[in-house]
Amino acid sequence: MKKAMREAYGEVLVEIGRENPAVVVFDADLTKATRTEIFAKEFPERFFNMGISEAHMVGTAGGFALEGLIPVVSTFAVFMPGRTFDQIRNTVCYSNLNVKLVATHAGVSVGPDGGSHEAVEDLALMQSLPNMEVYSPADTYQTKAVIRYIINKKGPAYVRLPRQETDTVYNKEITDYSPEVDLLKTGEDLTIVATGLMAPAALKAAEYLEKSGVSCRVLNVHCLKPLDEERILDAARETRGLVTVEDHSIIGGLGSAVTDCVTSSFPCPVEKVGVLDAFGQSGTSEELMDHYGLDVDSIVNKTFALWKTVSREGRDIYAGR
Repeated sequence: MKKAMREAYGEVLVEIGRENPAVVVFDADLTKATRTEIFAKEFPERFFNMGISEAHMVGTAGGFALEGLIPVVSTFAVFMPGRTFDQIRNTVCYSNLNVKLVATHAGVSVGPDGGSHEAVEDLALMQSLPNMEVYSPADTYQTKAVIRYIINKKGPAYVRLPRQETDTVYNKEITDYSPEVDLLKTGEDLTIVATGLMAPAALKAAEYLEKSGVSCRVLNVHCLKPLDEERILDAARETRGLVTVEDHSIIGGLGSAVTDCVTSSFPCPVEKVGVLDAFGQSGTSEELMDHYGLDVDSIVNKTFALWKTVSREGRDIYAGR
């Protein structure tokens, strides 16, 4: 079943709003797109549309947090953190305020909106900030669980959501969310490490590779900061290499976080599937995912190439493919 994570976000906001009167929601004139309009209709007195004034919105949310409320702030990922980095850094993170930032329309998968609206650097910006936690859920079930988790946990948090409908990774509501890395598939040869909407693609690639004789473990990194380093290092020790997969620049995102982790503790080969130091462009989501090498075939090819370099078996399989 396909469903947009932003739709699940709008739904869970209302559920939380009914349970917790301290939750207030801010948006910057994009309520229909981010789906905060669902909350606005039920709780108009607790919803604030700040207009096209993203920096002012984040600063105001900081003031609400100082008064003991729990502000949830939304706009597109290109605008937050893009236009609001100063306020996120100096108002929210420097003061360690209880502000929750939920950005939708992230990555080149945004599609027709074009390169000016396709954030491929937001994870890099947000991971660089002290006190900030960074989340990138894999599907609608996990989106609801992540939002509930950050509302109940004090401190700044950033949640990254895509625009389009995505495949489901989990098959039921998650009631015991943990930021630990999830094992989606076991495997002994290589490990594919994915985040966000790329988790379903990673699973499909692993299924294809299995039929070709390469056993791939699949990990879902839905919390990038703090990173569950132990699960990553276990994969590095127990398989022969890692392939990271993200709809984000390979600079400063999941690939960088995983590489930093293994380099310092257990060096191993790491291949990165992501946007190669480039801006996005206009096109359908499918066209852009293919163009930037984020489709299932590209994941398979990168994984096969790594397997070829780390084993004799891989060289034989790759030659016959």
